[in-house]
Parts: sequence; C-alpha cells; structure tokens
Amino acid sequence: MAKTASKGKAPAKPAAAKPTANKSKSSDADFVLHSLQEEHEKSPRYNAKDEELVSMYEQMLLIRRFEERAGQLYGLGLIGGFCHLYIGQEAVAVGLQSALTEGLDSVITGYRDHGHMLAYGIDPKVIMAELTGREAGISRGKGGSMHMFSTEHRFYGGHGIVGAQVSLGGGLALGHQYRGDGGLCLAYFGDGAANQGQVYETMNMAALWKLPIVFAIENNGYAMGTAVKRGSAETEFHRRGTAFRIPGMDVNGMDVLQVRRAAEVAFKHVRAGNGPVLMELNTYRYRGHSMSDPAKYRTREEVQDQREHNDPIERAKKELIERGVAEEKLKDIDKRIRTAVSESADFAESSPEPPASDLYTDVLVESY
Repeated sequence: MAKTASKGKAPAKPAAAKPTANKSKSSDADFVLHSLQEEHEKSPRYNAKDEELVSMYEQMLLIRRFEERAGQLYGLGLIGGFCHLYIGQEAVAVGLQSALTEGLDSVITGYRDHGHMLAYGIDPKVIMAELTGREAGISRGKGGSMHMFSTEHRFYGGHGIVGAQVSLGGGLALGHQYRGDGGLCLAYFGDGAANQGQVYETMNMAALWKLPIVFAIENNGYAMGTAVKRGSAETEFHRRGTAFRIPGMDVNGMDVLQVRRAAEVAFKHVRAGNGPVLMELNTYRYRGHSMSDPAKYRTREEVQDQREHNDPIERAKKELIERGVAEEKLKDIDKRIRTAVSESADFAESSPEPPASDLYTDVLVESY
C-alpha cells in the first residue's frame, strides 16, 4: 500500500513537463511544405538573359558529351574501378551551382561526381585525366571516378560511401558558420542515400545549430536497381526534414531554369541565418546506376519517354530557338564541345601515370 504524505508536508513535485517545441507561424504541414515552396511557385523559373541560358545550355551539353566519351573509355578499359555517369541529370548541377558564390561556397557530393566538377567550369582535360588515373588529373590520379577533389574550387568530393558526404557537408557548413564568412555548403546525395541514418543525424545537428547548408537530394527514381516506391516509405523526399523543422522544396530537376530559381530561394534563406533547407530535385538518369549496370529493372520505353519529353538539354535548346537564337550557333557550340571532349580524351591517354614514389603523398594535410 502506498504511503500517504505526512501531515503538513508538501506533496512530491510532479515530473517536469516536456518542453514545448517552438511553433512556426503557420501549421506544421504548411511550414514544411510551403514556407519556401510557395515563394518558388510564385515565380518558378529563373528569368535568364539569352547569354545566360546559352551558357547553361553549353555547360549541360559539355557534361553530356563528356560522360558519353567517359563511357566509351570505360568500355575500352581505360577507366578502372567504377564509373557512374551523370547523363540526364545535367540540369541539377548546372542550375544549382550557377547560383553559388564562386570562391566562397563549398560543394560536396557522392560518387556520381564528374558532372558537378564540370559545372564549376573546371578544365575537362584534368577531369578526364583523373578518370583514367593519370598524374595530370585534378587529384593526381589518386581519386579516379568516385573520389575527385579540388580545394582550389572548394569541391570536397566525390565520396564512395553512400551518404557519407552529407555528414562531412555538415562539417563544411559548421566551418562557414565558425569563420562567419557568409558561405554555405551545398551537399548533394541521392534518393538511396536519403535512407541512411547519418543523413538524419546531420539534419538534426544542422537544424539545431542553424548551419548554412542546403541538402540537395537528386531523386532519379532508382537507388541502384531499386525503385523509390519499393525502398522508401516516404517517397516525397522534400518532406524528410519535417521532424527537424527544415523547410522542404519540391523542384523539377529536368528544367535548368526552375532549378536555378529554386536555388536562389533556398540560398537566400540559408544565407540569412535561418538554418538548412532540404531540396528534392526530381530528375532521371538515362544510363544504368554504373557502367556495370544493364538497367533491366526498367523498360526501354520508360527511358525513351523521358528522353523525348523531359530532356533538360533539348528543353533549353527549344527555348533558345524560340527566343531567336540561331540553330547554327547551337550547332557550332556542339561542334566545339565535341572537339574539347576529344582533346581531353587524347590528353588523358597521352599523360603518364603517377610514379610509385607518389603513393604516400597527399595522404595527410601537411600544412595549415
């Protein structure tokens, strides 16, 4: 039998009440789905000048032609290990990175990284040399396809461990916050990596500390060979930050101007000190997960439908022609890019491999 309180003695204090979570000005659902989404939808496409759209078109086409050639070199045995092509997803990297502040903001991604480096405007020769493991490569031939790196451009990989780049991106964002330099980190990952635990640990920390980071999910519909609906209970990835009060954005990743406009909205929010943003870029890859993937989990008709109706490069080309840009000019751009890609392949093939004496160099940071 429970004892009764002694006469004149105050009763025991009840357990402390659970702290009340901070309430947003609007409802939770409205906060997560519409705080930035509505702003984006009011003006969904970036109002690009002709020369800006031509530049974006050129960057996307460079990525496409470069990746096509990389696939050929892989087939010839000139690229070792894995090789994940970015064909079809070009509008994401070009649209997002065109809105970054050059020399200030940081970028980190997974193993499908060639396109992100090309979107920086980095010389395709050193990227192709890296793919083929040559000393002239941007990582001196040690990174290969999946682990490219360039501190000069604030590009921190290229990571082979699924989702690992997200937590490292949190560290990059913390560095920006610590230095007070006004920069942000753009951390890319895919729909497969979106189910990794460390991703949510990073989201929690980023929201708690209001870190300047944009989580960019490149949802191409398949985690290797697993369709999103077969592997994810929540298939609307922009909702994934709900528990951490992170606003989400649902973006058409096949339209470079929509991506650019969404980037401006997200980056403005982050730079104002409001904490992270979660962007879902809905896109599609035309090739398999990697060069070793025959992609038998989807039909040819599905891929062809995307090519015919949603291709980001053809969309930009069509708009440029409608604006009055001469088709001959666009053909000249393609010819110039094909020449540049051929030259990059020749450069890579003719460059020497790194000497064995370089094996243990650049393992650790030797100066701070």
